[in-house]
Amino acid sequence: MPSADLFLQYIVAGMMLGALYTVMALGITFIYSIMKMINWSMGEFYMIGSYLQYIFVIYVLGVKYWYLGVLVSAVSVFILGCILEPVVIRPMFGGFVERRTEYATVVTIALMLALRSAAYVLGGPYQRNPQTNLPRLTLGELTIPGERAVAFAGAIIAIALFYGFLRFTWFGLALRAAAQNRVAIQTAGVNIRRLDQLAFGIGVALAGVAGALLAPVFLVYPTNGAITTMKGFEIIIIAGLGSIPGALLGGLILGLVEALCSVLLSPGFQHAYGFLLVLALLLVRPYGLFGEREREV
Repeated sequence: MPSADLFLQYIVAGMMLGALYTVMALGITFIYSIMKMINWSMGEFYMIGSYLQYIFVIYVLGVKYWYLGVLVSAVSVFILGCILEPVVIRPMFGGFVERRTEYATVVTIALMLALRSAAYVLGGPYQRNPQTNLPRLTLGELTIPGERAVAFAGAIIAIALFYGFLRFTWFGLALRAAAQNRVAIQTAGVNIRRLDQLAFGIGVALAGVAGALLAPVFLVYPTNGAITTMKGFEIIIIAGLGSIPGALLGGLILGLVEALCSVLLSPGFQHAYGFLLVLALLLVRPYGLFGEREREV
């Protein structure tokens, strides 16, 4: 039986990772709630965010100002998303596309492969580490690496800013209305195409934030977004596709389950515990904790 200190340390670690997974899950479910499509290339925007963080820290800002790299990376990924959305995603809303779901799947997988291949060509398969000058933190008898603690704090800030934007701004109100009824908000005179562009940019920017924050922890390489994306999809299955409050709770549940099962059972199967949780939940509640039995497109 593990000691109380080790048990508590795993709980804290689970909550930290859960918050970071939640940032990715929020991006996935936010894009879906507005545009009714799943972006399978989210991991590549995570990867881009981590590469940008490395470039800004190593070649521009220096280790001392690493936190500015997170902000610049998020803004850069947001701009990239706003540029790509009209070119790649918007055609699915044209009258000549009959099966939007299939189109979105094919085109986002193609975007994933294109971005990943570009990373291999430009940077090679090497692992890189944007160094930080963060000291280890001590909470009682617990020792936490500074990179993980700051990544957790950054994730909380990102989630809070995202919530504040949706709750207290006009654009947030418009996006929430679009998530409920796209036809009604167009009837009210709102440009739904601009909202789609904004939603896609915000969604991929959340992935970029997660990539920038976790770059010193999980390193930087072309496929580093695969695991985090997998965790994001696990969370939205647990929460229910399109549920933003559910994504917050789902991230906490997934992080704690992986952490506690790692200390109680075996740490070698950490990633398997999330899959088992998803399978168990699908047997009991196939549409997730906060999902609906059916939806209207």
